[in-house]
Amino acid sequence: MKSPLALAKEKFGDKKKLVEAVEKFTGEELWLGRTNKGKGLSHVSNAKLLRLHDTFSQVKEKFATRFKLVDAIVELEKRSKDEGFRTRLLAYPVPRLWDMYRSADKRAKTAAARADVAAKAPAAAKTAATTTPKPVAKKPAAAPATKKANPKK
Repeated sequence: MKSPLALAKEKFGDKKKLVEAVEKFTGEELWLGRTNKGKGLSHVSNAKLLRLHDTFSQVKEKFATRFKLVDAIVELEKRSKDEGFRTRLLAYPVPRLWDMYRSADKRAKTAAARADVAAKAPAAAKTAATTTPKPVAKKPAAAPATKKANPKK
């Protein structure tokens, strides 16, 4: 596995170009201004910059803005009428929102698959529920082992 420095050099050449690539995403569409103005992104680790670039790239490609990402999360969670939930999500940074979206999407797909399986085999589920398993014969209990007396001297 390559180190973050090696990955940054391989993909971007040097850290300065990586920082510039991440700064392209710092507009109003995706970014919440939570960085220290004095330090900026140049003091952030290479690993975090690479993760940020990857996350922002995926969100930009799929949703274009963080507001559309929030709307997608609200729809997946089936809470479209809950304005408090939407407001709370708008305060979250994009990496946290992206993680929430992926989790909600995974849960929705799993639930849909379960519903699909349940709809396809209702007769098999009913017959399995009506049949009772045969009782298993128990083995007779073994006689308790006797302890030998330890004479104390």
